[in-house]
Amino acid sequence: MSKTIGIRFEDKYVLEKRVPLVPSDVGKLVAKGLKVEVQSSEKRIFKDSEYASAGAEIVKDMHNSDVVLGVKEVTMNSFEEHKTYIFFSHIIKGQSYNMPMLGKMINKKINLIDYEKVTDDKGRRLIFFGNYAGLAGMIDTLWALGLRLEHSGIVTPFRKLKQSRMYDSLEEAKSVLRDISSEISDKGLPEELCPFTVGFAGYGNVSKGAQEIFDILPFTEIGPSELHKLDKAASSRNKLYKIIFKEEHLAEKNDGSEFELQEYYIHPERFKGVFEKYLPHLSVLMNCVYWTDKYPRLVTKNYLEKNYNKNSKLIAIGDITCDVNGSVECTELGTPIDDPVYIYNPVTGTHTMGHEGEGLLIMSVDILPSELPRESSEFFSKELYPFIGSIAECDFSKPFEDIVLAEEIKRALILLNGEFTPNYEYLRKYLK
Repeated sequence: MSKTIGIRFEDKYVLEKRVPLVPSDVGKLVAKGLKVEVQSSEKRIFKDSEYASAGAEIVKDMHNSDVVLGVKEVTMNSFEEHKTYIFFSHIIKGQSYNMPMLGKMINKKINLIDYEKVTDDKGRRLIFFGNYAGLAGMIDTLWALGLRLEHSGIVTPFRKLKQSRMYDSLEEAKSVLRDISSEISDKGLPEELCPFTVGFAGYGNVSKGAQEIFDILPFTEIGPSELHKLDKAASSRNKLYKIIFKEEHLAEKNDGSEFELQEYYIHPERFKGVFEKYLPHLSVLMNCVYWTDKYPRLVTKNYLEKNYNKNSKLIAIGDITCDVNGSVECTELGTPIDDPVYIYNPVTGTHTMGHEGEGLLIMSVDILPSELPRESSEFFSKELYPFIGSIAECDFSKPFEDIVLAEEIKRALILLNGEFTPNYEYLRKYLK
């Protein structure tokens, strides 16, 4: 028997406007005979009336929904026993801040499906907002950079840019960036900033989104090995320089032997971080890598304390990855959309919200796709929609090996009736 699908109200962040399913896809589900409930929300990018027109029932709570879809984590008091929840749980790395939530789900005998683990048979993620994090993150970093430089007395074309959330569409933001591009091409950047170099750590979906924005600007791409050779006198003021860093630029073997990618993934303990040698030559770093604590950091607080000063070339880090105290150790918090940047002072080891003060500018918004809520939701919904029927028909009362569920979704089933499925038993050690 088909289950009732519910779309919950996003209550973790005030400015979270995204949805897992857009009204047009809800309409398709209803046409197929599925019942869809939508918890009323005034802040959601799509109005209640749009869902109602698509055939969904607008409700005050999720009590009658068997499968509850969300985007971000579900608040502790919202879980109901024996239900199926689908959202980004942020527990797969053993994140300590979400272990109480995991414990609550176990106690409530819940089925948990995590979008982040919905993969094909080659381990590639299928449902994600990643490219939109990159798009918004690059816009926000350039916007904040313009404010930071202007505060320092350096006026740049980036002053024309606004934060992503202030635009009605991605195309509107791109139009402004095209104007900025023309100004840089015609008038150039201030001489004291040149050569202006922007490094992208990583080359996946997040990085591709960030590069899509950056590539609107006039630029020349160079390899990491060429970065230190850029001569101020010979470089152009009328363009930026783009550098993409891959794994072999982030780490090297402890014994000095040749870098091998698969060995790095399987035995990261055999490697040490070397990325910091590039930092003196970068104006901006965009961090777009997937990271866990088994890998070397890109930027350490120790390095910044010893090497960063007011004359350093590095002005800003756009940490789209946003692992707190992670690959960029001075990312001390995931910032809210309405207070998105801070200055990290390497000398004191403290930070001050905003773009003023002594130190390094950090952009680390942890829900960046929500700054482009309509486009990112439409993209996400398109990827999620094909799997809803399988989830609605699944009998979750059966043992894991007997469950009939799309394999892509079954790989993402972390909890079944409050018990860890085989691939996620490792999470037990993080519970306290």
